[in-house]
Amino acid sequence: MAFPSGTHELGPDEARLTVRTGKSGAASAAGHNLLLAVTAWNATLLIAEDVPSSSLELSADAGSLRVIEGTGGVQALSDEDKANIQQSIDDHVLKRESIAFSSSSVREAGPGRLQIDGQLTIVGTAKPFAFELTINGDGKLAATATVTQSDWGMKQYSSLFGALKVNDEVVVELEGQL
Repeated sequence: MAFPSGTHELGPDEARLTVRTGKSGAASAAGHNLLLAVTAWNATLLIAEDVPSSSLELSADAGSLRVIEGTGGVQALSDEDKANIQQSIDDHVLKRESIAFSSSSVREAGPGRLQIDGQLTIVGTAKPFAFELTINGDGKLAATATVTQSDWGMKQYSSLFGALKVNDEVVVELEGQL
């Protein structure tokens, strides 16, 4: 399959960027698995006719994460709960620092799939990071990547003296349309 060459600008109007968290610990039944939306972000995807000349640059405002839903738990999340979660993310987890990804290489990984390698910067720490981006014939794109928070020096959020905590691994998903 030929990829749709050109420069493609992406953001919340063209695509959805989300983060999924899980929970663990002795009191995990009381907590929620969260779906968070990144509401302020932008990306530039350059797909060259010569695929290895392609690139991806993405930046996200860490303060723009918003709780979409919380599943599990003893009771439903209230608006106050959602606000407290957002405050904890801002103050203790992401510390209102920007998140950025810059590709270093792009290659075909199979029909409709690009392997993108680069550097992901979270809370001021940059580390190598890779994921696959799927683009179908009509320009629909999707990617899923797992980020291990401790690899970037982030401390897992916990409460109840550590009996309830967010899993170290969170799943970042991108779905959209070129």
